[in-house]
Amino acid sequence: MKINMYDWVDSLIAAEKKPPFPVLTFPAIQKLGITINDLVRSSDNQLKMMRIIAEETPMPAVAGMMDLSVEAEAFGSTVRFSDNEVPTVIGHIMEEEEDADALEIPEIGAGRTQIYIDAIGKAVEAFPDKPVFAGCIGPYSLAGRLLDVNEVMVLSLEEPDMVHTVLEKVSTFLISYMKAYKAVGANGVLMAEPLAGLLGSGMAQEFSSDYVKKIIDAVQDENFLVIYHNCGNTAIRTVDTIISNGARIFHFGNAIDMAEMMAHIPENCIGMGNLDPAGEFRNGTPESIREKTGKLMEACGGFRNFIPSSGCDIPLDASWENISAFFSAVENHYS
Repeated sequence: MKINMYDWVDSLIAAEKKPPFPVLTFPAIQKLGITINDLVRSSDNQLKMMRIIAEETPMPAVAGMMDLSVEAEAFGSTVRFSDNEVPTVIGHIMEEEEDADALEIPEIGAGRTQIYIDAIGKAVEAFPDKPVFAGCIGPYSLAGRLLDVNEVMVLSLEEPDMVHTVLEKVSTFLISYMKAYKAVGANGVLMAEPLAGLLGSGMAQEFSSDYVKKIIDAVQDENFLVIYHNCGNTAIRTVDTIISNGARIFHFGNAIDMAEMMAHIPENCIGMGNLDPAGEFRNGTPESIREKTGKLMEACGGFRNFIPSSGCDIPLDASWENISAFFSAVENHYS
């Protein structure tokens, strides 16, 4: 269903009580009794995942899978699958500049991309009263998976033209991929750009933010919103490059001070974050989560454009008792 997403953002900013919006997908397998493999290979299972999360939580929107292997697989990367681990890209597919020149932009539908598009299309029909967000990777993070996550940092310094060749191609693909989500009715996409969180300001602008802005300019409008995610520890230092990319919602990881970050977020935009996914949601207790969430709300609750969230995607083995404690802690803050 078409929703004016600019108005939706404004309504969240205006609301007295902010609805928590963690990045929550993989833990649904615990309630569904299925494996990770079952989830990432079936649009029907992904719809079941979105249903169970909608039933169990008061999230203000429905969020599709956050699987950062999908786009690299479409380009030809090898992905390791497991019943109890998130899919992981293995190795890299390019070494020389000639490889970058020869890299072909895949058709939409290659690999598992059609499964994920179909899942969002089904969710749009199943949840007519809530915005539905797809998930995808950001341009520099995708380039890193194709070139090797560690190697791309070196290449950005020593072979920048090669990296830009790859970035141009992956950006073209990501624009088409987001438009495919848009075509099946998605109200937006959460773009995860974690690798940019390791870059300094100048490099972050050149190798990530400029391409992110190009993508957002091509797909975002009043009916389709891009949420930008950066969980790196340089996000504070590169915030000026981040907030200039055109997004209306910015999501940050627990490597930074969320209150410090909120001071930089424009008043007409939303900042989301940043309870520790591993340290708290997976390894914490309901008591520690209530304590840490309370401190997060005390530090950031005074910002009308703050939405409490996890710092990144919640691990698949995080207990639902801990997840529920997060939502109840936010509710207790307001009551």
